[in-house]
Amino acid sequence: MQRVDILITNGYVVTLNKKMEVLQNAAIAIHNGLIMAIGSTTDVTQKFQSEKVINATSKIVMPGLINGHTHIPMTYFRGYADDLVLQDWLEKYIWPAEEKFVKADFVYDAALHGCAELIKNGVTMFNDMYFYSQETARAVKKAGLRAILGEGILDFPMAFHKTPDSMISYAVEGHEKYKDNELIDFAIMPHAIYTCSKENLIHAAEVAREHGMLIHTHVSETKKEVDDCIREHSMRPIHYLESIGFLGDDVSIAHGVWIDDKEQRILAERGTSVNICTECNLKLSSGFTPINGYRKNGVIVNFGTDGVASNNNLSILDEMDITSKVHKAINNDPTFLPAEDVVKMATIDAAEGFHKFNEVGSLEKGKKADIIMLDMDRLENMPMYNVYSHLVYTMHSDAVKDMIVNGKLLMENRKLLTIDEQELRDKAEYYSKELKKNIS
Repeated sequence: MQRVDILITNGYVVTLNKKMEVLQNAAIAIHNGLIMAIGSTTDVTQKFQSEKVINATSKIVMPGLINGHTHIPMTYFRGYADDLVLQDWLEKYIWPAEEKFVKADFVYDAALHGCAELIKNGVTMFNDMYFYSQETARAVKKAGLRAILGEGILDFPMAFHKTPDSMISYAVEGHEKYKDNELIDFAIMPHAIYTCSKENLIHAAEVAREHGMLIHTHVSETKKEVDDCIREHSMRPIHYLESIGFLGDDVSIAHGVWIDDKEQRILAERGTSVNICTECNLKLSSGFTPINGYRKNGVIVNFGTDGVASNNNLSILDEMDITSKVHKAINNDPTFLPAEDVVKMATIDAAEGFHKFNEVGSLEKGKKADIIMLDMDRLENMPMYNVYSHLVYTMHSDAVKDMIVNGKLLMENRKLLTIDEQELRDKAEYYSKELKKNIS
């Protein structure tokens, strides 16, 4: 009998594999960060044994959720400026506060807080754009999550970097520093077409491709952004990015709210994926993402939360629920965006969009053991007839009980194992007092 690091037994396993198999009373053997076997509890426990056995009776066992767009070091800005249009929110509140407060220690502390929140929300992997991204990497390493991180690149100086070249170099430095780390990748992340010149967008893409790094940016979040692009460049944002050679299958874009059919076809042709942020866009009244068009045109779509300053949480389960319901209403079709497709968007589709399809996104032998377990035994989660609709329309983040990333247990029975929660509370209280002084 082979010894392994962890055995999960008696679970209701949602694999998200090609056959979309759902296995009852199933077990998973985990060793050296990988799924070694998956099958009936009887079969798996006859072949494998472990000192660490997790009894998943009355639990859904599934791939970890993926947050495709966020800014976790903005955790301390939760609720700092609400009920504003995007440009006022950025220019009058967020950017001035960032200029004053964002330093290395602030980013590390806030990012660690964000990592804890992601774990509690069942997110095992996330894609993050912010400043001092190497400090975010330190927090991610401590937390044990999987992440793609990038330095926000802007034409104008910020606290740490005074030039776009410095921002790009810092991201490349992070890429080299963490190239042997299984969990952390660095990407090149120009903020947006309205904060980066044509020259800097081109240079950023060239550097990314030279170093084999992914690219991520905000695009067409608001109608104003599109109108301004047409006024300045005589074309819409996706046409503009296409004209300068920016797009490709190594690119993912955040939001993509105001993208028309022709632009959608360009994204599909280039293999560029879209990370939609429904709750943030609803709150900021930015518009409704054209998911129907994306699906018809074959664009990979997955979920992001954006940062808590504009959401105000990091729950992908919430995004799944509200996105499905909103778009059923918009399309006047209750069959639109069925729950099974929504769960795929949050897992295997997201993994494909970030070139991680062979590593994560489904529970299969040989893949990384990034796994969450959700409690089916709570009154508000009973009874269950269809696991996909249950995940999308019934369950919330407090149902997430356990998390494993790369074969390491990060949370057990809602208790964080890599992060001190009380220390996070103390830091949040300290920074909130400092930020309140700034408001007054």
